[in-house]
Amino acid sequence: MPEDRLKDYRAKRKRGATPEPGVDGKGAAGADGEGARFVVQEHHARRLHWDLRLERDGVLVSWALPRGIPLDPEQNRLAVHTEDHPLEYIDFHGEIPKGQYGAGTMTIWDTGTYEAEKFTADKIVATFHGERLRGRYALFRTRGDDWMIHRMDPPDPGREPLPGVIEPMKATLATLPEDDEGWAYEIKWDGVRALAYCEPGHLRLVTRNGKEVAHRYPEVRGILEQLGAREALLDGELVAFDDEGRPSFQRLQRRIHVESDAAIRRLRESTPVTYMVFDLLHLDGRSLMGLPYEERRAELEALELAGPHWQTPACHRGDGAALLAASRERGLEGIIAKRLGSPYVPGKRTRDWLKVKNVRGQEVVIGGWVPGKGRREGELGALLVGYFERDGKQRRLRYAGKVGTGFDAAELRMLRERLAPLERDDSPFEGRQPEKGAAFVDPELVCEIEFAEWTRAGTLRHPSYKGLREDKPARDVIREKPAEPPGI
Repeated sequence: MPEDRLKDYRAKRKRGATPEPGVDGKGAAGADGEGARFVVQEHHARRLHWDLRLERDGVLVSWALPRGIPLDPEQNRLAVHTEDHPLEYIDFHGEIPKGQYGAGTMTIWDTGTYEAEKFTADKIVATFHGERLRGRYALFRTRGDDWMIHRMDPPDPGREPLPGVIEPMKATLATLPEDDEGWAYEIKWDGVRALAYCEPGHLRLVTRNGKEVAHRYPEVRGILEQLGAREALLDGELVAFDDEGRPSFQRLQRRIHVESDAAIRRLRESTPVTYMVFDLLHLDGRSLMGLPYEERRAELEALELAGPHWQTPACHRGDGAALLAASRERGLEGIIAKRLGSPYVPGKRTRDWLKVKNVRGQEVVIGGWVPGKGRREGELGALLVGYFERDGKQRRLRYAGKVGTGFDAAELRMLRERLAPLERDDSPFEGRQPEKGAAFVDPELVCEIEFAEWTRAGTLRHPSYKGLREDKPARDVIREKPAEPPGI
């Protein structure tokens, strides 16, 4: 009987080409469910998954779990029934060579014993006694060869699930703090802010406006390999770098609007992105948002997240002036100052996080455009932009001027295409109005600009277009004014 049970196992493996046990041998006799053994192996193959194997009738009955073991009864997770394995496999760990079935690294994630209440061809109910896998679970067939694994016990006491979609904490435009004590400083990354919801086998990247964009940046998915079975909520920035290694929001524009799988694969090679992780909000069932920044940062650094497309950039305690000067020499946008004792407050703009810029920048709402002249005749000549101002409970769009530089031909075409369905007859601006001959649009698109200064009339002087910001809702765009430097 064991010989027949291992026929598929041996057929998928080449004798002498893999270190896996039992390729030629027979399965040994084993227990029959009462105190029988189990193993969970973490398998870094083409896709990371976990293999659950139960000792039964002289073999290891096996399932592949693409998203690991569920820790909450609200989560049913896929279990792919695979071929039976020999009992000797319960101790196997090592490297399956490239080119062989299941090539990759196999490690033992947990092992122990289990007691089966039910063990049929369609359903198994068992209690597991391991260090990590503990409690009562059900494995059940859904249709065909599809199975699911379900936790039957309640969650562990005190365990908190990953939160739903939250809005990132915001920084206030300011100058450096008067006293460095109690502050840490980081480089300000010129990219797209995104929260990373990391669960075994599943990544969500959510921008400031709640949009899910992980499919646009498949190279970042590799961070799950490093986290393994851990569950985390990270805060960071998606960044594209120029040829000198500086963050380039304009280069990132090539990736932001792309939806085609084929185009994403091409751009992944020509314009790769890196996820710069600077905060840790949730880890393995614990919310860290109430902890001081320096404690969250210590737990983040302990994860040692570093890979080809994800990094944990350095932070510096004190001496913000030196880091600001170094960022200026490198041609970077500026730095972020974070108060060491500050909690993480989702969606709030506080004085505990400060952005200190080398270049004056502003997010603005597009409310219209004017036709081009000369070389640009018949094309978009300049964008008409503004910002929202509160007036009691109302938000009014105030005109801030024209942006007519910083575009290339491809960007102009893209902007015309994006603005066309938003056209309207009347001006969305209240108060001062742009020149005659303007075409108006609903104020929904946000772009980022650099500029020299604000005039007394509230107009941008010498603004230059940097790119659209799809990660920011238009209603949140206000005129940013530097706050007074905080003390300690």
